[in-house]
Amino acid sequence: MLEDASVISAILDKREALSPERALLVGISGIDASGKGFVAARIAESLKKRGIRLAVINVDGWLNLPHVRFHRQNPARHFYENAVRFDEMFEQVVLPLRDTRSINVESDFAEESATTFRKHRYDFHKIDIVILEGIFLLKPAHRHHFDLTIWIDCSFATALRRAVKRCQENLSPREAEHAFETTFFPAQRIHLARDDPRSAAHMIVANDAVAGIDDAGLRLCQNAARPLRRRISGRPHAKRRRPEI
Repeated sequence: MLEDASVISAILDKREALSPERALLVGISGIDASGKGFVAARIAESLKKRGIRLAVINVDGWLNLPHVRFHRQNPARHFYENAVRFDEMFEQVVLPLRDTRSINVESDFAEESATTFRKHRYDFHKIDIVILEGIFLLKPAHRHHFDLTIWIDCSFATALRRAVKRCQENLSPREAEHAFETTFFPAQRIHLARDDPRSAAHMIVANDAVAGIDDAGLRLCQNAARPLRRRISGRPHAKRRRPEI
């Protein structure tokens, strides 16, 4: 069971060692369609069974609108640099919630295929652990915000199969393959080469069908979490609309 996995133990150990005046901030990241949301949901389920008060936040709500996050010239680099409103997300919601355990604020929210923002209220009180999941969280500019970081390890081939199977981005299979191969995956390769998120993460969770693992059941994370290094006690040094290309 996931409750017995080392990732759950690491989260609980960090929470116990932290000041009760603030919340523990856990970052879960990986390439597109790697299973970030699946793993975050399973972790949240396990922690709730232990009486932990949680806030789970998805980065996709902080996407830029399509005309900002996509560009026909160098689409991968542009997406890597402009996909998410990270500064707003951390300043308005994530860091205040981490530091005070409570927040009640209204922010601009981006549906994946929307051309305008809608308002969304984040209302959390006396939170013990904040789980933030999404792409590009382990860029160097953001790493220091987290108390614990988890990288979801998954091959591009497996991720593409999942994206096509789920009709991710509300695209046809052919459109999905084109979008992922020309924009999303090349942007992730920039992230891997430039930021080395695997090495930056405290822990890695394997979630790849190539290794006999897929995000179809709870047992996926059974014994799949492994520490990248023994640094658990310290910090490390979006369905998205089809790009218009």
